[in-house]
Amino acid sequence: MAKRTRQTRQQAERRGRLSEHAAALLLRLKGYQILAERVRTPVGEVDLIARRGSTLCFVEVKQRKTTKLAQTSVPQKNWMRIASAAATWASKNQDHSALNWRYDLVAVSPRYWPTHFKDYWRP
Repeated sequence: MAKRTRQTRQQAERRGRLSEHAAALLLRLKGYQILAERVRTPVGEVDLIARRGSTLCFVEVKQRKTTKLAQTSVPQKNWMRIASAAATWASKNQDHSALNWRYDLVAVSPRYWPTHFKDYWRP
């Protein structure tokens, strides 16, 4: 049974990485520059950090069966963790800290192009 759990976890990890790559591609096509992917800090993780003009976007990527499920799958507690991770990252990347910050969501669901929700959450 443990082997099955590890295999399931590996499949979920693979789906997550593919979803993040699809989200990064979508953002690049929309004119964003991807500054960092899978940023891990002691206080949390940010899936993608992107910049377009004077806006710095901290992007959470969620892959679910439907876009609606992806939209509702990030609880407030997780957004707070993402905001803390964003602040930690910005403190180490001073050249980007003066930009306007935004928290976006990219919802990925099978057989559909990813959906980008700008300014999805605010601290």
